[in-house]
Parts: sequence; C-alpha cells; structure tokens
Amino acid sequence: MAITRPLLSRGLILISVFAVISAVSLPTAAWAVPKIEEKTAGMVKRDGFFPLYWDETAGILWLEIPKLETELLYISALSAGVGSNDIGLDRGQLGGTRLVKFRRVGPQILMVQPNTRFRAAHGDADARRAVEDSFATSILWGFRVAAETRERVLVDATDFLLRDAHGVVHRLRPAVFRLDRSRSAVDMPRTKVFPKNTEMEVTLTFVADGVTTGAGGGFEKGALGYVAPSADAVTVRQRHSLVELPDDGFKPRRFDPRSGFGAISYEDASVPLGEPITQSFIRRHRLEKKDPAADISDPVKPIIYYVDRGAPEPMRTALIEGAAWWNQAFEAAGFRNAFRVELLPEDADSLDVRYNMIQWVHRSTRGWSYGGGVTDPRTGEIIKGHVTICSLRVRQTYLMAEGLLSPYITGDETPPELEAMALARLRQLSAHEVGHAIGFGHNYYESTRGRISVMEYPHPLVTLRDDGTIDLSDAYSEGIGEWDKVAVAWGYRHFPPGVDEDKALDDLIDQARERDLIYLSNQDVDLHPRVDAWANGVDAAEGLVRMMKVRRAALDRFGENAVRRGRPLALIEEALVPLYLHHRYQTEAAISALGGLEYVYAIRGDGRDPMKTPVSAGRQHAALEAVLGTLRPSELALPASILEKLPPRPSGFGRHRELFPRTTGLVFDPLAPALVSADLTVSMILHPERAARLVSQKALDPNLPGLGEAVDRLIEVGFDTRSSNAYEAEIARGTGRVIADRLMVLAATASLPQVRAIVSHRLERLRDRLKRKDGTDDDTAHFRLVSADITRFLERPAESFRMPAFPAAPPGAPIGDPGLRWLSPWDTWIREYLEHENPGRN
Repeated sequence: MAITRPLLSRGLILISVFAVISAVSLPTAAWAVPKIEEKTAGMVKRDGFFPLYWDETAGILWLEIPKLETELLYISALSAGVGSNDIGLDRGQLGGTRLVKFRRVGPQILMVQPNTRFRAAHGDADARRAVEDSFATSILWGFRVAAETRERVLVDATDFLLRDAHGVVHRLRPAVFRLDRSRSAVDMPRTKVFPKNTEMEVTLTFVADGVTTGAGGGFEKGALGYVAPSADAVTVRQRHSLVELPDDGFKPRRFDPRSGFGAISYEDASVPLGEPITQSFIRRHRLEKKDPAADISDPVKPIIYYVDRGAPEPMRTALIEGAAWWNQAFEAAGFRNAFRVELLPEDADSLDVRYNMIQWVHRSTRGWSYGGGVTDPRTGEIIKGHVTICSLRVRQTYLMAEGLLSPYITGDETPPELEAMALARLRQLSAHEVGHAIGFGHNYYESTRGRISVMEYPHPLVTLRDDGTIDLSDAYSEGIGEWDKVAVAWGYRHFPPGVDEDKALDDLIDQARERDLIYLSNQDVDLHPRVDAWANGVDAAEGLVRMMKVRRAALDRFGENAVRRGRPLALIEEALVPLYLHHRYQTEAAISALGGLEYVYAIRGDGRDPMKTPVSAGRQHAALEAVLGTLRPSELALPASILEKLPPRPSGFGRHRELFPRTTGLVFDPLAPALVSADLTVSMILHPERAARLVSQKALDPNLPGLGEAVDRLIEVGFDTRSSNAYEAEIARGTGRVIADRLMVLAATASLPQVRAIVSHRLERLRDRLKRKDGTDDDTAHFRLVSADITRFLERPAESFRMPAFPAAPPGAPIGDPGLRWLSPWDTWIREYLEHENPGRN
C-alpha cells in the first residue's frame, strides 16, 4: 500500500517527538559539565572561604561553592552611598543578615534561607521537621551548575551580584528609578577572599525611568539633585559577603528586660507546656577569661573596635577616647584589657566582617549616628559591631556653643570652650553608639546619682556663674556611667562552675536598684516623669525653670558676636535657632509628669512593686505651670538687639530648613520663632494620649488634675495674659491662635470620646467668652476670628475642619522623617489621622 503524504508527515512528527522525549530522559550525559579546573583555566583565582574566579574577557565572576547543605551567613551592605540623610543611603550601611545554605537540585543550586523565627530547639528530628514544614522558607536565588569537582560546584554569580540587593530604588525619589546593567559591573579591586569570609563588591547605576533631566527633584541639601553629580544617573557600590558561622562554643544568655540589653527572639515549639514559647537571648560579643578561676583575668580574645581612618583630628582622637571608656566597665566586670579601640589598619576594609568598626560618615545634612552590626541569628553572638558617626554632629554642637556664648568679641579669636564642648559631645556619642554595637539599648532614666549611663541622649548641662556668664565646663559627662558597669557585668561577667547564674544575675539587678540604678528606655519617655531624652535633672520641671534662666541670659547677650569677622550678619540666625529652642526637650521632659506614672520593669518574685503610681497632684501642677511659663510673651519675645542685627540674607546664602519659617518674605520674621516655640509646647500638652490619661486618672482619683483643668489653664494663659508692649501683645495673640487651633485638632481627632467631649465643651465656652471680650482693635479682630472659626468647627466639624497651618519647627533631634517634612514628633499622630480619615489632604 502506498504511503500518503499526510501519513508520512505525521510519522515524521511522531519520530521527532520520541527523539525529544528520549533526549530529555537521558541521564547525566545531558548534564555533563567540566571540572572546575578545566572551566576556570586562564581565569584569575582568589582562593579562600568561597573561592572566586574572574573571567575578565566576559566580565563574569564565578563562585565556587566548596560544600553544600552547610549553613553560613549572607550579608549585604552599601559600601559607597548617596550622602543624603533624607534619602537614607549611607556609606557603610549594613543591609540584611541572613542564615543561608546552598542546596543542589539536579543542575540547579538554590540559595535557601531557613526560617529561624520558628524552631524546635529541644526536639528530635521529627519535631524539627514538623516545625520546618509548617512555616515557609525563602529561596533567595537560583544558580546553574557550570562545573564541578567532586562535591565542589562552580556557578556564575554575576547576575546574583548585579542586582539591587540593598533596595536602593525604594529610597531614591521623587522619580522612578531602575537598575541599568549596562552601567553596572563587578568591582574586582574591592572584591576579596579570606579564610573565613568572601567579600564581593559591585558598582551599580540607577537611572530615572522615562526622565532625562531633573529626576532627583529639587536642589536643597538633602535632595538627590544636590548630592548626585547627575540626578538622572545615581551610582553606588554594594557589597555581598559570605561569612563562616562561629563555632558552638558560645553560650547564650537569657534576656531580661531589666538588663538594658537588646535581644534575638524565636518561637520554640519544643518547650514544655507552661514554659513561654517565645525564647529570647541577649546580643553580646563572645568574651572568655584566660584564667576562669581568677577574679580579674585577661581575655582569651579581646573585643577590638577600629576607628575609620577617614576621621580627621581632633575628632579621630575623640572617637577613640570615648569608645575606650567601655574598658572601664569590662574591668569592673572582671576582664583586664578586654576592650580596646584602635585605628583601622591601612590595608583593612571597614565592611570586612572581621573588623568591629566606628565609621566616620559624611552627609549633606545632619542626621542620626547609630550602632548595630552582624549578629548570629541562632545564638545572639555579635560577630561584627558596626557604628556610624555622622560627621556633621560635632559641628552642630560647635554651633550650639557659639549661640550660647556669642564668643567672638573681636571676630578673629578661636575660643577653646567651643572645641572643648564639641569634642566632649563627640566622645560621649562615640561611647553611646559603641554601646549599641556591643548590645545595649537606650537608658533614659534620670537617677538621683546623676549621669548614670552613656546610653542616654544627653542635653548639654549649661549653668550660670555668679556673675551671670555661661559655664560650659560640665556640658557633657566624661567616662563610663555607673549603670553601664552594671549592664556590662550582667551581660559579660563570667560565672564559674557551681554558681547559680540566674540568681547571680538577679542579684546584680537588685543591688543596682538599691543604688537607684535602673533601666527604662524609649517607650517610657513622655509617660514616666524621670525618663527623658535630651534633658537634665531628676525633677524636669525644676530643670526647665533653671534652663529658661540660662536661655534668657544667653539671648540677652546674643548678637553679632555669634559669627566670625568677614561673614554675613544674617548668618547669626543659624546660631540663634538652637539657642532660642534650647528648652524644647526639657519642656517635653517636664510635661511628662502631667498624666504621668512612676513604675519599673517588674518581674514576679524580684521584690519590686509592680504597681504603677500616678505622679502626685502637686508635681503635676508644678510641671504644668513650669511648661506654661514657656508661653509667656516675655519669654517668647526676642531682644531688640537681636532683631536690629538680623538683615535679609544676601545672595548666595539662601534659606534652608535649619532656620525659622517666615511669612515676611526676605526679611526675618520676628513672630515666627515665638509661634514655633509656642506650638511645640502646646502640642505637647494637648497630645491625645496625654489627654486620655488625664481623663482616666481623674476618674480613678478625683484629687488628680483632669483634662478640663489643664485646658482651662492653657486657655487662661493664651487669652488672659497681659503684655508690656505691642510686640509682646502680637506674640500673645499668636499664642492664643495656636492654642485654639490645637484644641480644635484634638476635638476632631482624639480616639477617646470623652476627650473630644471635654475639649469641644471648652471650645464652646471660649467662643462665647471671646464674643464678649473687648480690647484694642487688633485684640478684637483676633477674638472675633477665633470665635468665628470655633463656631464653624463646632457646627460642621466633619465638613469644615481642615488641618491648620502650624509653623514648621526647625529640626531639633538629629533627624526628621522627610515624608513628614520635619514635623515635631507630636505632629505624627495628626498626619496619620489625616492620611487615614482624609486621604489627599495636608
């Protein structure tokens, strides 16, 4: 029978399909790959922990994986950043630390990140498998085997490296950026391999997608257009590190919230019933005694921190001296020469995991310094401490000293007090950030023993001499604090065999408590009357009264002597801002007594009273009066000698966010500082959480002040204070306007209905009183407008209410959230409310 053409075609198709199936089904022959030695012949090899091979012709970096299914650390970092505090991409910024292992599946190598959050640490293999299968793992990357020699495999790491592992595109703004591979490459001079770590570096360029010019927005100091040569193409360097895990010799120490340490935590499904499933252990370096039996011994291996060679003198020496204070605490804990600070060797790399670092990082605007590092997620062992010091912070302290002293009598001198204060702050800052890196959190507790910790945020302690001059000699503490010695002993002290470690640690906390050495941290600010940031004194209200006297004495002498000869006189405003707002954080500390509670972190059985005790009525009233004193027009008014010396800013010296806002155009606004200061104070008093606490405490104890009393007193100060001249009268009207606007905000946004009810009722009474209140023509105009605005608010709050235009305060703390445009912390809740309830409105 003849074979037709269609049948012939079908037969050929079937034969082809069978051939393809047979080819796919072939065993290892189809996966055959060369040996590593053959594949890499002629390439540049860098041998070490994970060997690398560089094919310069193809621009490919090959990674040899010496052992599969072995856990290690994968760390990403930004080795060269953008230089903008607003954007937040700093040189030396660490990214994620991930526990990973490489797993082979046929021709693929998967980089797997196990889930360390959920474990069965005390279970058998079946228990561990049950937990592992219950929660997701993460496969971070997939490679293809290019060569192999026995258990060793070779993969192309180029695509893995040339990606945005650090998340740069999410920080660049306002344009949408993308990674441009054609302008990115492996950086071989900075790619290094060592016995226990492999460091791979790449240069990455991000381009604005669809935008050719001006992609970085404005040219303010914090904007991308200011810090990048071309805002359309931003080039940074990223680091990928593969690091060997430490051995099993480290003994974790349990976490205790009273100790001051940070912690790692995980959920352990294998603990017995009745035991907490969340297991927490402190973060700390490994430190062992050479002679465990000795009370004081040299360490087996000291903790060494290295200071960036890029830090110039005298700042470099200050960094070394301040960080070295910690050796005092380790000596007290039984270790001799256990903590050292040295200059980084010339050939060393600051991101090399073998070096604990204190980096000196430059930005276009000032911002936070911070301490952290690389921690073993299994145990809490700190593998690399890593500190970033913003280079502009020391200059900000110098500026504060210029404002306080107005020291340039002739204009050419260099008063030593300025540098002394700046370097004293830098030493304290270095010790503070290293404290974070070695495991500690903030301790803001104001002890009767004075400055007990370098882990506080210190405000300069400025005093008046008998002759009325300013004394900066004790502005910042020198040396480690008493609490810091307790904390180091708790976390690092060695306990010989036979000693009940848990009891010994509890005893340390008990003994410290008896000396008023207590740990309370960030969460307790604004609630506990003795937990303050950037403040001084056990009684913050008394401290505020003292500080206002210092501020007034400095303002009365302030003028052209705050700037050097040859500089524009308008630049005295830079020094005026921190001086005028010298009291802002002491005010915050004082007001924490209003609706405040006194308490400690209590553990059952530790003998501490766990009950929270309201601050006495007397102290609450005293705190409120001290804070209201900052609203007096005489305190808010600038001396005529300052106003007469502040000309418009000349060309080339434009305005920036470190200055007061203004409504007057080019000329300095004499009312703006007063309105800024008044709004800072009023917003603190009328914070919604404080308002709710005042309602609650009055319900529980009628003898304590309530919200209504606080609002009545605030309104009295804002609308009934007499002024001595027309300037102060205008300031008083502005303060009243701020109070009315903040009351309307609270009445509209507070979560507790009774807060809204009380404040709305006070607004009604204020409106009715202002309708009848007389004064000058200017007073009457002010009263009538406030009354009309309150009427509109009360009659139609949902439809008519809009966020008032509060004056924007210059940044106080080292950083502000650029998304909130440098609002004070007290405004964050308002913005969150508006974004939720009225999207799109500002």
